Order: sequence, then C-alpha cells, then structure tokens
Amino acid sequence: MPSIFSYQSAEVDWCESNFVRSAVIAEYYNTDGTSPFSFLLLTPLNFLVLEGAEPPRACGRMELCHLKVSLLLAGLFSVYFHMTLSYVGQLLDELSILWTLAVAYSFWYPQCYFPKCIKTRRHFFWLTGITTVISTLMSFVKPTLNAYALNCIAFHLLYLTWRELKKCNDRRVHRMAAVMVMWWALAITSWISDRWLCWLWQAINFPYFHSFWHVLIAMSLLYCCPLVIYFDIIYEMPSFKPKLEYWPSDSWPVVVPYITLEEPHKQC
Repeated sequence: MPSIFSYQSAEVDWCESNFVRSAVIAEYYNTDGTSPFSFLLLTPLNFLVLEGAEPPRACGRMELCHLKVSLLLAGLFSVYFHMTLSYVGQLLDELSILWTLAVAYSFWYPQCYFPKCIKTRRHFFWLTGITTVISTLMSFVKPTLNAYALNCIAFHLLYLTWRELKKCNDRRVHRMAAVMVMWWALAITSWISDRWLCWLWQAINFPYFHSFWHVLIAMSLLYCCPLVIYFDIIYEMPSFKPKLEYWPSDSWPVVVPYITLEEPHKQC
C-alpha cells in the first residue's frame, strides 16, 4: 500500500502529462510554469494596496492578516500538490481553500444575512467553525468530490454579490463586480474544460487549462477582495465613505483595485 505522502497517491490527476519536463515535478505547468505562483505574487500585491487604505481599526488589520496567511498557504499547498500528486498534498490543497473561505465568511459575512437563530458575530464564528470542522472531516470520505463542492460555494458568493449590487448605485462598484465575474467565469470554464474535455486537449497536445484556472481565479480574487472590504466598510463603519480606485491607472487593461476613504458615508 503506497504512503499517503507518496508521489501520485492522490485520488485525482489533472490533464497535464506527469513528469514530462522534470523527474521530480509531476505537473510542471500546474506547479511552477504559471499557476499557483499567481497566488503568491498577486495576493501580496493586492493586500499591500489594501492595507494602505484600510481604516485604523485593530480588527481590520487582524482580518486582513488572517486572510493573507490563508491565501498564501493555499498557494503553497497547491504547489506541493501539483508537484507530488500525493494524497496529503491533495487534501492540504483542498482544505486550505475551505479554511480560507471559512475565514472570509467568519469576518466579512454581512450580519443582515445571518440565520435568525444567530444574534452576534461571535455566535456566527462558532457556527462557521463547527461547519468547517464537519466539512473537513467529510472531505476524507470521498476526496474526488471535494473540488466540485468547493466550486459550488462560488455560486453562493455570486448570489450575495448580486444582492449587494441591487442596493448600490455606484457604477465603479458594478464595474468591478462585472470584471470579477468575468475572470471567475473564464476560470471555471478552464477548470471544467480540463476536467471533462481532457481527451480533446491531449489529442491536440494542449493539456494546460488547469494552469490557466490558477491564474484566472487569482485574477478574480484580485477584484473580489476589495469588493468584499468595500461592502464591509459600508456595514461596519458607516462613518466612512469607501471609494474604489485602480492602480496604476483606470485606463490600464489589468489593474490593482484598492479602496480610499472619503467624507462621511452616504448610503449606497
């Protein structure tokens, strides 16, 4: 019986051929050709700008710190998984995404959407924690289904974004949400293509759509994170008026969005 740390002991394998470009890296392009390093490069760039705009409150800094660590761990575990295709690597890759989502929900899920039985943020922390522990244990039952379950959470996030946009008339916010959804749609299309149409991509010798997934989902997060913080400021710090800006310029095709704070907030 192979060790759970052994190469290719994972229950899933992606379309890219294994050990073609390296004797020690199973999936070269999914490991270090392009993909997981997008998390390690784009995420710090995003939060570097966000930190400069975050209002002076201790919990805001703590929330950003937790999310930065979670996202960076997700990138590192993704590198490890695609390098080894080990069972442990697969679970670390998937569970790090689950835990990152749990952190985001715990800190930034709007209180107006809490279940009726939940009255405070502390109670919601406990609910999120218990749900995460149960989900973590269930992930060992059928690991091949974990990725599908994680991707389904995106639909709930898109639904929440739609609910918030209905209450907001700021065109810049709507534009950022549209760009975020565009990158996500391209990302999930790449993921599904790699999973379900592998025979086609291997036939034309282009089995690299999972590496595209990593880059595209990181681009989506680049827009998602400041959007979430924008709505968080509206709910949690009504004395501030958040405004979305772009670095280095609005006219650039790919930009880093960030938030500035203006005079007292007017309800969006």
